[in-house]
Amino acid sequence: MNEEYNEETRNLHDQCKKYSYYHVTLTMRDGSSFDGIIEDVDRDRVSVLVGEDVMEGESEHQGDNRQYFDGYGRPRRRFRRFRRRNFPLGSLAALALLPYVTPYPYYPYYPQPYYPYPYY
Repeated sequence: MNEEYNEETRNLHDQCKKYSYYHVTLTMRDGSSFDGIIEDVDRDRVSVLVGEDVMEGESEHQGDNRQYFDGYGRPRRRFRRFRRRNFPLGSLAALALLPYVTPYPYYPYYPQPYYPYPYY
């Protein structure tokens, strides 16, 4: 069983090295999952920049029931902050790239003939 664990750990280490500096989803053995950017891979740990959502003026609105609007009725801005976290390679169960899908297909630009507007 120890050889299987070493082989599995070695495969995850190679996969982490391959996906260095990519935005990935990490699934841990306890079922939790994180998304982040792999920054560094050692023999026994992975250093990941994990993203967290932060709302503008979060400390000012702690007691406020309205989560998405400030006092003037406009929505508060949302930011994404990345913090460095280290995960042991042995607690990692799976690793997958985040799929980025283009929102619309690319259409090339074709110049149209110029027809001036008729002025009546």
